[in-house]
Amino acid sequence: MTPDLAIRTRRAAFNRAIAEGDAQAIGPILARDCVMVTGTDSAVIAGRAAQVKVGQRESAASKSGAGRLIYTRLPTAIPLSPVEPIALEQGTWEGVAVGAQSIAASGVYTAKWREIAGQWVIEAELFVTLA
Repeated sequence: MTPDLAIRTRRAAFNRAIAEGDAQAIGPILARDCVMVTGTDSAVIAGRAAQVKVGQRESAASKSGAGRLIYTRLPTAIPLSPVEPIALEQGTWEGVAVGAQSIAASGVYTAKWREIAGQWVIEAELFVTLA
């Protein structure tokens, strides 16, 4: 499998885990010390455990009827480094409320991936909210 296809496959699994509310499933796709900078308030979520915890909180909110957004990342380009086992995924994202048809929020993102022990993991994600 090419690195591009491996990253796209991991991203699809990440998106599926979010849609299914399976926060534990995103853990293996994240590097231990990964960092996420959110799109609207630039909150920093540092570390795999913190990101899984946020996912668990959002999943619990949807089960309690409080509603949640399902965020989907849609890669448009994944340039690979010729000198290191890293790649930069770029794309668009959208958030749709569970049970809704319309997009509640959307924007662009970039994600840095690194191949570690034969697996591509996310080291960092940065989001910008545009709508």
